[in-house]
Amino acid sequence: MGKSGCRCNANDNNGLRSRPGRIADYFSDTTAITNMCLKNPPGGDMKDFSLRMMFGNSSLLRRLLLTQIVACVCVVGVPSRSLGADDRVLEANEQLRWYRGNLHTHSHWSDGDDYLEMIANWYREHGYQFLLFTDHNVLAEGERWINVEASKGGRQAFEKLKAKFPKLVRERTTNAGKLEVRLSTFLEVAAELNDPGEFLLIQGEEISDSFDRLPLHLNVGNVVERISPMKGSSVYDTLQNNVRAVLEQRKRTGQTMMVHVNHPNFGYAVTAEDLMRLRGEKFFEVYNGHPAVGNSGDASRPGTERMWDILLTHRLTDLGLPVMYGLAVDDGHNYHDMHQQQSNPGRGWVMVLADELSTVALIQSLEAGRFYSSSGVTLRQVLATDQELTIEVEPVAGETYTIDFVGTRDGYDATSETRVDADGNELRATRKYSADIGETFKSVAGTSASYQFTGDEIYVRARVTSSAAHPNPGEKDERQRAWTQPIVRAKSS
Repeated sequence: MGKSGCRCNANDNNGLRSRPGRIADYFSDTTAITNMCLKNPPGGDMKDFSLRMMFGNSSLLRRLLLTQIVACVCVVGVPSRSLGADDRVLEANEQLRWYRGNLHTHSHWSDGDDYLEMIANWYREHGYQFLLFTDHNVLAEGERWINVEASKGGRQAFEKLKAKFPKLVRERTTNAGKLEVRLSTFLEVAAELNDPGEFLLIQGEEISDSFDRLPLHLNVGNVVERISPMKGSSVYDTLQNNVRAVLEQRKRTGQTMMVHVNHPNFGYAVTAEDLMRLRGEKFFEVYNGHPAVGNSGDASRPGTERMWDILLTHRLTDLGLPVMYGLAVDDGHNYHDMHQQQSNPGRGWVMVLADELSTVALIQSLEAGRFYSSSGVTLRQVLATDQELTIEVEPVAGETYTIDFVGTRDGYDATSETRVDADGNELRATRKYSADIGETFKSVAGTSASYQFTGDEIYVRARVTSSAAHPNPGEKDERQRAWTQPIVRAKSS
């Protein structure tokens, strides 16, 4: 589809409903998302949305929504993107390489307990190829001095810094006799530690917002200018306003940037219903290594992986929105004492398949879904054909693996109900949905497995769980895992 033409038919609702992946392709252009999709929540106000969640799918409503989306795409003229053979095989070769990276990192510039250069050096020495710095509401730029003893890392961190990077250290003693150190900027640290083709640092920010005392955080990668928290009239509105701000900066500056929603279960601030309606957002954290973010949920609230299936199902059906990918990250704050109660590095990461180690190449691969997330399991290959999805693990001696294929089928039971506490009071939490959503289609013990498509899947994703315990888990009894990104099949009409 070019700017002057449109190969889609807005009246072909049945065909489009059976091809949600192609609709997602139309939204791959972020400028188009900025122009088209950020003004109103899909499907009307929250009251109407809640009714749909309660009473299930409405075939007429779904067709009307899809008709509006297709008509909008045709008018704007966003070029379609067909799924090529290279996109369906995730495997390193002569042109492509796996790059390991962390997308959530804190330092002395906000509430971390170490210096940028020491943190970057830790990741470089532990087999990472890229690292995104994301301090709270600040960029690592300009002149900033801190009191060594009062800093979170204290004298211990300072002495380590002097021993490792003596040429970068600038210190002074105040009139009151207090030792201060100047924080190195991002550009200074990148100049010292970047290694072309081998290690890359990326400037970022954690936009730390809130609504009604609920923490609402989003990470921005490759940001140009600091983005202040945008606020909003609800959790959803606050998140959407911040996503919009990132996309507007990306459009205005021409800089390739990415934004993702952080730890939705931190303070149980964000529900699946909040996430599923976001326009222009391609990512959220399905795994965060901080011990206080509730990846697994609790007795009254679902874990983030369950939320992923709920939001995927509704985005790809009645909301007519594209896939949202799941990231694994560290959210590192503590770099000296390594134990479960601390937010340590090395717990979660993404493996990105790209043709070079550059910020643009990495973000483009992430936005195209050419990556998987991991907390310890390495994948050799992810292969999707018209007939099946195949996963191959890079095995570790002494470990066994379980490969689960998870998804939702057409005709799923979409009814849901509110959650209540022990006294019967309604909770602000993700609603209860049927087991049809996020069903385990197949489970295989071994280092490779395939799932044969039956033709009625809305999406399919894979989770690989190792028998090995996580060496430094954020949650008790955590196993090493990997998560592939959802496959949305392009079916025939």
